[in-house]
Amino acid sequence: MIEINGITKKYGEKTVVNNLSFNIEAGEVVGFLGPNGAGKSTTMNIITGYISSTSGSVKINGTDILENPLEAKRNIGFLPEQPPLYLEMTVREYLNFVYDLKGTTLNRKKHLSEICEVVRLTDVYDRTIKNLSKGYKQRVGIAQALVGNPPVLIFDEPTVGLDPKQIIDIRNLIKALGKDHTIILSTHILPEVQAVCDRIIIINRGRIIANERTENIAQITSGPRKLVAKISGPKQDVLKHLKTVQGVIFVDVLAERDGEAFTYMIEAQPGIDIRKPLFFALADKGWPLVGLEAMGMSLEDVFITLITNDRDPRNKLEAAKNR
Repeated sequence: MIEINGITKKYGEKTVVNNLSFNIEAGEVVGFLGPNGAGKSTTMNIITGYISSTSGSVKINGTDILENPLEAKRNIGFLPEQPPLYLEMTVREYLNFVYDLKGTTLNRKKHLSEICEVVRLTDVYDRTIKNLSKGYKQRVGIAQALVGNPPVLIFDEPTVGLDPKQIIDIRNLIKALGKDHTIILSTHILPEVQAVCDRIIIINRGRIIANERTENIAQITSGPRKLVAKISGPKQDVLKHLKTVQGVIFVDVLAERDGEAFTYMIEAQPGIDIRKPLFFALADKGWPLVGLEAMGMSLEDVFITLITNDRDPRNKLEAAKNR
């Protein structure tokens, strides 16, 4: 659906985007992350055809964005960080304006009514946009992106400045839209990405430093693996024995207790799976293992680790992928 091949953007001697390549399949919801100045907005502006790249190509549904921009852009709905709203218009007037601007051929009344129902604008359809709350203005921005029913939606910071309830509402809306659209979502709110995205791409200094399925993102860093184990047995003896298991580098007893079972936090060497050695070590002592859970890194931990390591040329992460 979206093919990005080696795009680079330079302003004089400054390279903002550096040879980015990745594909997004139809129906995917992809989180596009990076620190301020990483090149996220520039990349999305190139994808949408708002600005041109210095080199490389972007294809939307097989159509090159520079060679045939009108055809490519018909496949895209774009919500920039600052929604392109005409504040003196009512919601009705604005969406009809966008309908005409895009040359939409779908039944006007039915199409706009369906959009307003999806983004929950029906109650404010005849209100002036400047009098709406920021949350409703964001909804109007999303509504204009949906006009013409494009298969690709690109959202740049769709929840910036919203209160917690508004964030949840917009997040749920994006999740619902992801059932029928291919979506690129750029945001600084990391739980939002984990909640709605199938895949996460992280860029820094204009380069991709991670490109992983959301459920696998915590595995790309090379830090120690942590497990929480609930073990029935004498606390001090169990603690001492756990430290002898091959691959274990740290053990601590947590406050949680369930009858005779205590909970232990176990840290293993990077790249070593200690679950089987742990099981046999406990079985040899006759201490039942009544619970075992992996403590994965949060997306925030992964993000900070990747960005920090990328800034240090002595410590590159081999697992960070550039597809």
